[in-house]
This record gives sequence, structure tokens and C-alpha cells, in this order.
Amino acid sequence: MNTLTDSASRISAIGVLARMGYAARALVYLVVGSLAILTAVGLGGETTDSRGAVREIAEQPFGKVLLILLVLGLLGYVIWRATQALTDSDDHGTSAKGLGVRAGLLISAGTHAALALFTVKLIWSGSDDSSGQPTWLSSDAGLWFLAAVGVGMAIAGIAHMVKGWKVGYQKFMRLPPSQVVWMQPLCRFGLVARGAVLILIGAILARSAIVAHSSDVKGIADALHALRDTAYGAWLLGVVAAGLVAFGCYSLLEAIYRRIDDE
Repeated sequence: MNTLTDSASRISAIGVLARMGYAARALVYLVVGSLAILTAVGLGGETTDSRGAVREIAEQPFGKVLLILLVLGLLGYVIWRATQALTDSDDHGTSAKGLGVRAGLLISAGTHAALALFTVKLIWSGSDDSSGQPTWLSSDAGLWFLAAVGVGMAIAGIAHMVKGWKVGYQKFMRLPPSQVVWMQPLCRFGLVARGAVLILIGAILARSAIVAHSSDVKGIADALHALRDTAYGAWLLGVVAAGLVAFGCYSLLEAIYRRIDDE
């Protein structure tokens, strides 16, 4: 009986952490997408990335409280992503594809851990303590590493677009049948838009490392800037920005309806 009780407690904790994590990710993307929409329609604001979203949250009323909640959510997301990768809770398996997906989950845990650390520093000191890139990234090996990261991000972007287009997320979600008519298009649009941004970031990063020999790490803000500077840039930026907001909504739906296997 005690074993069952302990197991139920552990399972419940994992579920709570996962849902906190999806909610935290939703908040970040809703801020990033909303700011980009304001830029696209000429109402102020500027394109930004996840760190810029954290800074924006810090400037709101009760900003420090919001940041503390965000850190808790991000830590929950890190634990959940690591759990998914290491225990294969979603049954991706040990094929080349499955191991690739699980490696991506582990990388996601690492990037969100970095964002959580950034947020803690902002809470603690009131400064983001922005520093330059490590010097080793400027070496030939570092540039090739960044190029490989760029290729990996582009592949992840393609996977996002396929997942959205084929509605592959449904096997991990318990969407209410009565709400699928609007939830499904929202989820698809969000996943396809985020995939497009990841592909663009990957292309910028790989080109920067291989062609320009630059170690400046690119992110969402750079991708949105690149869209804005193209022909029909405002329209493209607006569509992608709306997609990022949709991805934020998708993340929020995951916080509510995502199937946590251990449950």
C-alpha cells in the first residue's frame, strides 16, 4: 500500500511540474508573439526573443512575483523534458528517429534551464548580466559546432511543421471533442509557425557560422528581423507573429490537456 501511495505521489508531482512547464512556455511565446504583432502593424514594440520576453514581464506590475512563478514553471519544464528524454515516457523508442526526438527533448531541457538561470539572475540583481559569447565559439571547431546546431534547429523546425500539418500532436493530447473544431486549427497553425521560425533561425545560424565566420548566436529576434526586412516583410512578420501567439495558446492547451503518460 505504501508503495502505491508513494508512486501516486511521484506521478502527481511529475504531472504538476509538466503542466507548470507548459504554462511557462505559453507565457514566453505569448509575449514574444504579441510584441512582434505590434511591430508588424506599426503600433510600437519590437521583435524579441525569450530573454526579451522575460525582461518585458519584469517591467509589468508585480513583475518580480511573475518572474518567480515563471522560474518555477521553467524548472518544472526542465524536469519534465529530462524525464521524457531519459525514461521515454512517450514511447519514442530507441530507433534512430526515436533517439533523435529524445535528444531534442534533452536539448530543450538544457535551453530552458539556461532561460531559468537568466531569469533568476534578473530577479536577484535586477540586471540581465548580458555577456558576450564564449571565446571558444570563435574558433574553427566552435563555428562548425554552431553550424551543426543550425542544421539541427532546421531539422527540428521541419519536424514541428510535419507534426502540425499531420496533427501528430493529437496522440499526446486529450482535447475535448466539442472544442476540436477550433482547437485543432489553432494547434496546427502554432506548430507550423514555430517550425518556420526554427528553420529560419537554423538557416541564419548555419550561414553565419560557415559563410560569415561569425559566432554571434542567433535567436527568434534575429529570425523575425530577417522576415521584416524582406519584401512584404510586415505581412510575413504579422502572420508568423500570429503563429507564435497561436503556439503560445497551443502550449497553454498542453498545460491543460496534455497526456502525461504516468498519470
